[in-house]
Amino acid sequence: MTFMYPAIFLDRDGVIIENRPSYVRSWKEVVIYPQAIDALVKIVSSPFKIVIVTNQSAVGRGIIPLEVAWDINQRLVKVIETAGGRVDGVYMCPHAPDEDCDCRKPKPGLFFQAAEDLSIDLKRSIMIGDALSDILAGQAAGIRQTVLVLTGQGAAQLQLPPPIGIDDYGIFKTLAEALSGLISP
Repeated sequence: MTFMYPAIFLDRDGVIIENRPSYVRSWKEVVIYPQAIDALVKIVSSPFKIVIVTNQSAVGRGIIPLEVAWDINQRLVKVIETAGGRVDGVYMCPHAPDEDCDCRKPKPGLFFQAAEDLSIDLKRSIMIGDALSDILAGQAAGIRQTVLVLTGQGAAQLQLPPPIGIDDYGIFKTLAEALSGLISP
């Protein structure tokens, strides 16, 4: 029997880095939330796998090449690791919304892929995102605790009518507050 790990799933844009209205198109456009890096460093020794799950429809829309999207992700992981944190996996949906793939949040495909690859117990995991689609995806994957942060799109998302089928979720101002409130050091 394989040991199953709990995981903290993190959306990228709006949680770890700032959202951009016209997509993050290059590493030069990445603005990292300093509190996010500090928070990830504080939980480096936790038993949770740290997994980034990100929709990057700029690839599917032909705005940036797939290689650029992966380069941005890898550079972000390097920044986190250099600061003393860790990332155990990055899962990205490169499809445009109209491609109807299984990996674009609010569908749970990225979570199922990560769970299989990294021996993750989704029922013991946490999803932290800045969009209701992140919450829906986590809930569809069977994740026990879903959290909306108010950075990125989070505050604006709270003004929208709740999507059909969404269950209760936590709300925190930032990733740092969410991790501090959910994970014992």
